[in-house]
Amino acid sequence: MSRFLKLAALGMCALLAGGLLAGSLAIDPIAAAPKGVSAHKQATGEKRLNIGRAATLAEIAGWDIDIRPDGHGLPPGKGTVKAGEPLYMAECAACHGEFGESAGRWPILSGGGGTLASHDPVKSIGSYWPYVSTVMDYIRRSMPFGNAQSLTNDELYAITAYVLYLNDIVKTEDFELNDKNFATIKLPNESNFFDDDREKSEKAFWRKQPCMANCAPGEAKVTGRARAIDVTPESAKGPKAE
Repeated sequence: MSRFLKLAALGMCALLAGGLLAGSLAIDPIAAAPKGVSAHKQATGEKRLNIGRAATLAEIAGWDIDIRPDGHGLPPGKGTVKAGEPLYMAECAACHGEFGESAGRWPILSGGGGTLASHDPVKSIGSYWPYVSTVMDYIRRSMPFGNAQSLTNDELYAITAYVLYLNDIVKTEDFELNDKNFATIKLPNESNFFDDDREKSEKAFWRKQPCMANCAPGEAKVTGRARAIDVTPESAKGPKAE
């Protein structure tokens, strides 16, 4: 049996065992749920399957690690640019380059200022990204590659501070990023991002039903083609696949 099938079989056995145990001990998963959960289940009439158990608040907290631009959700901690440099070189430079310029085909982290309006925009943290929280949240969840969520909180702050330094967002090696000053750091392209306001700005155009009356006269016609208006890159200028 393959490893995958073995794991799947073990998982199914665990689920069945959890269900049988709950049934044999007459455990009510709703009554055993954290405060607030049972009321929700009863109010919505959600069907009880008597399989497993409700997640504890501590288990939920392990997944609830998103960080908002205003700093909500930040872990306590601190780290300087100077402390972040050796951490970056050890954990990040192999893929992202010593100066954030990228190694091979891995994502670029720095550079690209003033290129967004050009034919070949370079979308780095300094040139394109909207918020420092985007940077730190991604590092916290997914980096280092192959060893995600292995960084301590202080290492997380230090590496984030160093990446900001590579992009000239902070200017000195002594700068310390922490959960107190985090929300004061602004990225250059933040003003070009805005909340989705279509619910208000485009609501007048919404239709529950497609237009079936007073429509434009005549049949629909093709008025332009991508090749004719030259939106397709020339083959000689396109990216080369390796």
